[in-house]
Amino acid sequence: MRIDGKEIASKIKAEVKIGVQQFTQTYQAAPSLVVIVVGNDPASQVYVRNKHRACEELGINSIELSLPEDTTETELLMHIDTYNHRDDVHGILVQLPLPSHIREAHIIESITPEKDVDGFHPINLGKMFSGAPGFVPCTPAGIIELLQRSEIDIAGKHAVVVGRSNIVGKPIAQLLLQKNATVTMCHSRTKDLSSYTKQADILVVAIGKAGFITRDMIKPGAVVIDVGINRSENGKLCGDVAYNEVEQVASAITPVPGGVGPMTIALLMKNTLLAAQMTQN
Repeated sequence: MRIDGKEIASKIKAEVKIGVQQFTQTYQAAPSLVVIVVGNDPASQVYVRNKHRACEELGINSIELSLPEDTTETELLMHIDTYNHRDDVHGILVQLPLPSHIREAHIIESITPEKDVDGFHPINLGKMFSGAPGFVPCTPAGIIELLQRSEIDIAGKHAVVVGRSNIVGKPIAQLLLQKNATVTMCHSRTKDLSSYTKQADILVVAIGKAGFITRDMIKPGAVVIDVGINRSENGKLCGDVAYNEVEQVASAITPVPGGVGPMTIALLMKNTLLAAQMTQN
């Protein structure tokens, strides 16, 4: 089965759109998202355009601040502080990666947790790990939505996560654990990786290597979630999983593009609406 992230993301956005309309009618102002971009990273420009388009589609007010590559950390912090104190701004997102002279962790920590719609602030990560309500990182949250809306049972399954980033690997391992999966985490230092991946009922791959997971590394009937976004030798977008061969043995698999990617933006829109709603509670 091909898990259609575009279709599922469309359903989530339709739900968010209704919520945005209700919020806007009630409070006479739309939920508002600020996206801050530093520099001219081509991939970041694509992501920002997609986010802006999604905001327009759902009725969310989108504010984009584009800053030059040589913007200092102090200057960026001043901009964030301004938005932190604006009541008409509900969500703040700083597009990553940042130029090397700016400390990403310092920037993430400067965003008010109540406006951290990316879910990367240590307070929100702490809430996620303790199971308390808060913003969950969009890609891991999107993966859980993909599984649940595809009626794939998580409880009692052995989930193997390949990749230990703060953005995907660590959070998705925790979310799967909260859904009662038994979770194994693998990474670049894991010895005999395939001995673990072949045990997975649910395999989540976020390692950043094109076509790295092959058919012989998959347990027949496994569910495979490919988070990777890479360029193949011929310039086409591809994931971390060799899709054509793995599809033959997996019971369900996400394609790249059209799998996890659309979910990330849909969950960002959902978090932005939640941020706006929280200001009225």
